[in-house]
Amino acid sequence: MDEIKTRTKKILEKLNIEEKRKKMRELEAESAHPEFWKDQKTASLKMKELSDLQRQVERTEELAGLVSKGDYQEAEKLLKDLEKLIYLSGPYDEKPAILSIHAGQGGVEAMDWAQMLFRMYCRYFEKKGWDFEVIEETPGEEAGIKSAVIEVNGKYAYGYLRGEAGVHRLVRLSPFNADKARHTSFALVEVMPEVGEEEKVDIKEDDLEWGFFRASSHGGQNVQKVSTAVRLKHRPTGIVVTAQAQRYQAQNREYALKMLRAKLFVLKEEERRRKEAKLKGGYKTPGWGNQIRSYVLHPYHMVKDLRTGFETSNTDAVLSGELDGFIEEELRKFDF
Repeated sequence: MDEIKTRTKKILEKLNIEEKRKKMRELEAESAHPEFWKDQKTASLKMKELSDLQRQVERTEELAGLVSKGDYQEAEKLLKDLEKLIYLSGPYDEKPAILSIHAGQGGVEAMDWAQMLFRMYCRYFEKKGWDFEVIEETPGEEAGIKSAVIEVNGKYAYGYLRGEAGVHRLVRLSPFNADKARHTSFALVEVMPEVGEEEKVDIKEDDLEWGFFRASSHGGQNVQKVSTAVRLKHRPTGIVVTAQAQRYQAQNREYALKMLRAKLFVLKEEERRRKEAKLKGGYKTPGWGNQIRSYVLHPYHMVKDLRTGFETSNTDAVLSGELDGFIEEELRKFDF
């Protein structure tokens, strides 16, 4: 009961209903102007904004009413919907995502762990009903993968996945060691929104260095005979991306540019957040120094998120894509 009251108070503060009512009045007044519908596209967007605001205000008033009457069961149902609405309200949350997985140091163990994560996320995408495509996959020499890049198309794909960025740690009995010794492996997950050309990401052709090579992933003889794979370097930042999953070089060039645009966008966003961190008390770049989740398969079974404290002993379910609990807990931490 107290938890629901606390969450409701937080939601009401974040929604700022009076500010939304003020915006609604402005849009209603604007829509009554004779010139309003001359630009059909802009007018439609503003009417959609008005409709969304009305729905938010109505649902928030309904939630406040349920809590005041003590109907906490119905209040919690509505609260969960409103929390998702709030925590997926970032400017890029509705966009598709580009998710990358990179094996850490540790050879075959780390590469096997990277492939386990790859399978886990693919299962999660399937459960969500999202379309996804492997843009880049570099297999390991003995087992697993060195890296993989997946393009994910689904409603709020980036919003749901952005909290997965960081280092994922696995503890288990090694399947590659004759002594079956306990082993710790690491893999890095990166998540970027897929940004279009409308975003202000400055890419000059003179800053690009293109290279072409034969694909190393499984693709049959045609892939191996022709240099279809693409390596793209952005000289000013030193960022390098590769794309080799597609059969034709032109498609891989398109994907490489898409990944570069996303990486440059993230770089710009991280710089903005660093500046904001001086006022808000710190910001962690989701890189190798930021461990977010631990997966223990020996001597006990436990997956624990180190940021939220959310945990479960059902490791098989998690590694088969049951990630909603972890993702929803992390979503509640975001502040816009």
